[in-house]
Order: sequence, then C-alpha cells, then structure tokens
Amino acid sequence: MRQLALRFFSMYGLLARPARASKTVAAGRMESIRHAMLDALGETGDDSFPQTMRKLRFASDVQGLWYLRGEIMEALASLHGEASAQKQLEHLSVLFQGLLPGGLSSRVSPLKQLNH
Repeated sequence: MRQLALRFFSMYGLLARPARASKTVAAGRMESIRHAMLDALGETGDDSFPQTMRKLRFASDVQGLWYLRGEIMEALASLHGEASAQKQLEHLSVLFQGLLPGGLSSRVSPLKQLNH
C-alpha cells in the first residue's frame, strides 16, 4: 500500500509541475530578459541608477533577475510615473513564464481585482 501511495505522489509530482525550459533555452531566455530589463531603463538608467544597472548586468541566474523587479519598478516609476512603470513591469514579468519555481510566479493582486 505504501509503495502504491509513493508511486502515485511521484507521478502526480511529475504531472502537476509546469514544464521547465531546458538549460540552453533557459540561458538564452535569461539573456533576453536581461536585455529587456536594461532596455526598459534605457540610456538614462546608467546615469540615474548605476547600481541597479550593475546588478542587472551581473545577475547570475533567473531568480536574481526576478528579484530585481522591485528595483526596476522603483527606477521606472521615478523616470516615467507609476502607471507606466506598472505596465512595463507586467510585460517583463511575462518573460519569466516557465523559468521559475512555482512559488516565484506573479499573482494577481486582490486590489487589482477590485478595480475591474
């Protein structure tokens, strides 16, 4: 009985997980995400936010780029306003689909659901 339960849970784990990209595909997508983030900050990013730009350039993995979204949001909001920054960040967040563990994905804010 125990073996049957273990097999069920191991098969469920394989089926329930979203497909993860291969390492070469993930590396290519990581560089695309990095460039999109750098492009979002534009030429003024180097002058106004050198530390954030440096962190973006030297992030070693996809999770590192994911966690930099807060700093990018802050920088974009100061450059273009919060509404524009939010739209750009939503676009950037979509690029991470399939690359992150399940617990690191974006979720719809309850406040956003109230606005619609």
